Amino acid sequence: MSPAVALLAFIAAGCVLIVTPGPDTALVLRTAAVEGPRRGAYTSAGICFGLLWWGLAAALGISVVLAASHTAYAVLRAIGAAWLVWLGCSIFFLRPRRTPADGDAPQVTDGTDAAWFWRGLLSNVTNPKVGVFFITFLPQFVPADVAVAPWIALLVVIHVALSVIWLGLLIVATRSVGRLLQRPAVSRSLDRITGAVLVGAGVRLAAEGGR
Repeated sequence: MSPAVALLAFIAAGCVLIVTPGPDTALVLRTAAVEGPRRGAYTSAGICFGLLWWGLAAALGISVVLAASHTAYAVLRAIGAAWLVWLGCSIFFLRPRRTPADGDAPQVTDGTDAAWFWRGLLSNVTNPKVGVFFITFLPQFVPADVAVAPWIALLVVIHVALSVIWLGLLIVATRSVGRLLQRPAVSRSLDRITGAVLVGAGVRLAAEGGR
């Protein structure tokens, strides 16, 4: 497989994986729709920095150690599962609601914009499955006659760039239907769906301990 063919195959496979709905998509979509595009962008940036961290860790071999160490993986898995469940429950149950009198006024929630960056970042950094994904997926697209570490780093950068584009498109899409998505009934439904997705992801991650 030539480098050009490997890159094209990786981009095609990466696009399919990135657009597949998951916790990251749900979190960005909900944040942009309910909290506004700016906080959606901060959340997206946190997620992408988390992907970059895991990808570079894979390129440097750190994730290989994590995958080989059952204890390290189990500890980080437990932390990641707890974080996803807490984040899902906080969105599902704890976010302040608007009253009907608020109409279409923008919602105001606690915390700074940076807090949403950290939510996105921690949702990735505390999930060891992301690191294991990189060390199992990326090597399939490494040609025979290239330096492995720099090539994997290039694939990571491409993957993160594709993620930035996709999450950015989600944020832009919420703007076109922003007034609808900010209605109290719709925002409550988004909270419940996103919270359920995040809690479900956390429960699945924790359940892997018995496998």
